[in-house]
This record gives sequence, C-alpha cells and structure tokens, in this order.
Amino acid sequence: MLNISAARRKNRSTTELNIAPLIDMVFILLIFFLVTASFVKETGIDVSRPTASTAVVQNKATILIAIDQRNRIFMDHREIDPRAVRANVERALAENPEGAIVVVADKASTTGTAIQVMDGCRMAGAQNVSLAASVPQGG
Repeated sequence: MLNISAARRKNRSTTELNIAPLIDMVFILLIFFLVTASFVKETGIDVSRPTASTAVVQNKATILIAIDQRNRIFMDHREIDPRAVRANVERALAENPEGAIVVVADKASTTGTAIQVMDGCRMAGAQNVSLAASVPQGG
C-alpha cells in the first residue's frame, strides 16, 4: 500500500534559519562601540564658570572637582569635605596615575576654597592640576 502523505513529508525539505552568526555579529559590534566610545565625566552639579580669553581646551581631564557658589566641593557626583580632598584625589590617582585634575569652580565661589582644593590635589601627588574657565563668546 502506498502512503502518499508520508512520501510527501519525506520529500519536503525543511529550511532552518541559523541566527547564531547574526548574534555573534551583534555582540562584536556592541563591544566595538563600547571600546571606542568616549564617556564624558561630569562633576554632578551645574557650575557657572568664569570666562578667560586665554582659556585652552584640555581633552584629558579625567578627574573633575567642582566648587559651587556656596563653596561646597563635589567629586564623582557627591559632596566631599574640604579636608577629604587629598584622600579622594589619592584614591582617584591610584586608579588612574596619568589622570589630569580640573577644578571647576563657580565664579561666585571664593578663591580660598579653590586654592584649598588645588593644594589638596598637589599634596595628593597630582602633577597636572588646572582651573576651568569658559572661553568668551564672540571674542
């Protein structure tokens, strides 16, 4: 006896879509974009920087310390005590010894606070400490 439906099932070719190479390519692209992306570090607060006509853009600012208008000091999105600047900078420099430090002080903050922060950075062993300023518009 001839079984026609079994013969048809046997002759029917099954087509499968193998998505493993596609998933591999997606992961490779994801890793590529993560490795090549440059992440912008922020201080955690909005600071109104003073302007300076001689301001120079520094691209290697890896450690940012902010001082707001009420002379509060912020590092890594958290407020720190002025006496703890040295310890925090030492920890940050241990993670990245080549890191440049930029102090982003509000123009309404006092000079004494900025000097205190910069002094703490120098005592922590930082070689490259800068004070942030904005370039004047249209000048």
